[in-house]
Amino acid sequence: MAVKLRLMRMGKKKQPTYRVVAADSRSPRDGRFIEVLGFYNPRSEPSVIDIDNEKAVGWLRNGAKPTERVQKLLTISGAWSEFSGEAPPTPYVAAASAAPASDDHAEDAAEASASDEEE
Repeated sequence: MAVKLRLMRMGKKKQPTYRVVAADSRSPRDGRFIEVLGFYNPRSEPSVIDIDNEKAVGWLRNGAKPTERVQKLLTISGAWSEFSGEAPPTPYVAAASAAPASDDHAEDAAEASASDEEE
């Protein structure tokens, strides 16, 4: 039996959440699975990824193959680096300095227009 680590769609229409599961590769996407390893919510800001790394690494060591998306999620959670022995990736942090700069320009423009109106 070939085992895959893949996503199982959950949630309402147009509002998907996913479970990360270990399943037989022949079973349907939302069908029978062996074990739930975690969940993934892409709709929240930032995305929520909650994976049990011990279970995931155990399945990987026993020969389970992850799908491309699950491999990316495992990389983010740190399970893939634990399995492969690589250095864990640095977490992605959005540049905070870019957003306030645009607000400063908007405030300067508002002040300039207010001073023009006063004259």
